[in-house]
Amino acid sequence: MKPNRKYILALDQGTTSSRAVITDDAGRIISSAQRDFTQYFPAPGQVEHDPAEIWSSQSAVVAEALAAKNIKGKEIAAIGITNQRETSLIWDRKTGAPVYNAIVWQDRRTAPAVEQLKAAGKSGMISEKTGLVPDAYFSATKIQWILNEVPGARARAEAGELAFGTVDTWLVWKLTGGEVHVTDVSNASRTMLFNIREKKWDRDLLALFDIPAAILPEVKSSSEVYGYTSGDTLYAKIPVAGIAGDQQAALFGQLCTETGMAKTTYGTGCFMMMNTGAQPVVSENKLLTTIAWELNGETVYALEGSVFIGGAAIQWLRDKIELFGQAGESEALAESLDDNDGVYFVPAMAGLGAPHWDASARGAFFGITRGTTIAHMTRAALEAIAYQVTDLMTAMERDSGSAVKEMRADGGATANNFLMQFQADVMRRAVNRPKNIESTALGAAFLAGLAVGFWKDTAALAELRHTDRVFKPEMQQEKAEHYLHFWQKALERAKNWTE
Repeated sequence: MKPNRKYILALDQGTTSSRAVITDDAGRIISSAQRDFTQYFPAPGQVEHDPAEIWSSQSAVVAEALAAKNIKGKEIAAIGITNQRETSLIWDRKTGAPVYNAIVWQDRRTAPAVEQLKAAGKSGMISEKTGLVPDAYFSATKIQWILNEVPGARARAEAGELAFGTVDTWLVWKLTGGEVHVTDVSNASRTMLFNIREKKWDRDLLALFDIPAAILPEVKSSSEVYGYTSGDTLYAKIPVAGIAGDQQAALFGQLCTETGMAKTTYGTGCFMMMNTGAQPVVSENKLLTTIAWELNGETVYALEGSVFIGGAAIQWLRDKIELFGQAGESEALAESLDDNDGVYFVPAMAGLGAPHWDASARGAFFGITRGTTIAHMTRAALEAIAYQVTDLMTAMERDSGSAVKEMRADGGATANNFLMQFQADVMRRAVNRPKNIESTALGAAFLAGLAVGFWKDTAALAELRHTDRVFKPEMQQEKAEHYLHFWQKALERAKNWTE
């Protein structure tokens, strides 16, 4: 296959945009395209996407990426998919028509249902089976909400007429013309319905959330041929051969394939993940235990910490508060100051994720005086990203019992040198930024390529990662500790806000 087919196509379907990335066998990006799509906010705390627009934007960028370099479908050796996780869709098996909008991972409408489960003493059972902390973040209560609230949906689901999927499942369904209904272990492990030790949908959890098994996709490994594109997709039969949730894909794309290696992806949220090897590590610090990937019959587990609002804080300052016109301006604004002058920002606009898990927290600025400027507020938002990631690393090291020697960083916000240096300073660890920061798409491409023999093995992949810059701690430790002390004060004041 490889002599005739030169490239791997990765679909990177994110929270705010759809991307297509075409790579060659050296791991170089040959072509890419990106398109934003609409965010719907029907009520406070609710976030939705139009499934049709997810597909149309994704298929459009595929066409753009191919056309930009005049690449034909028959030159693509395989397609890999990586996706925003936990976002939940349900559609009609015959028509492919969604019964409701996709409910996004950020959506908080089911938080009261989760609180009821906690009050009923179900937290231990859920965490033991899934490795997750019960939260509205995950898919289970989103599925339950759609089945309960959309007229006729539950009866149709129980009759086997409906299909559920996270975004990867939806894309495979569309790519294969409705022939294949699958997900991979990494995405399944984020639904709060999957037993990560037994690696199967859990009957007890399905009963707890009142979800019929008939709607669930078949769970596969992260690197195998699931099916082929239908005739009207790319005008060629191309194997769909790799799937991983976006953070797991980034871990693989950063080639953190050895136990103890860790990465942080700086995107809409921030997501730190550590490879913990063949055994799941139970967190005592409110982190998540999840499946990283399954490859060649071997399952790799990971610890993960999720920050809900990372780069989205800068997006909010740009679009809603209008402090600046372009996200890139934030770096210069932050660097125009020698210090934060006591201004702190807690970006808890969607509550707080790990290691706090406080759905009632809300965003707040602290330490504002008459001398506070746009630069202070911008710097505070960037610093907040680094503080949150530092909190994750501290929890992760406690859980794993080993120190992170170097943090591999990827995602759009890593282009901000102020953020990367401040991260190294307050974390007291080196931050390694690769030349190719598209680790998420690369991870999907690598998994798909391995499945079809495009690359021989992970050892061959290791030669493809190149470092752009290593940021080492420069700030005096006493000053870093001062910053972290006041961050913790601000954090405590933002918690438990709503009633």
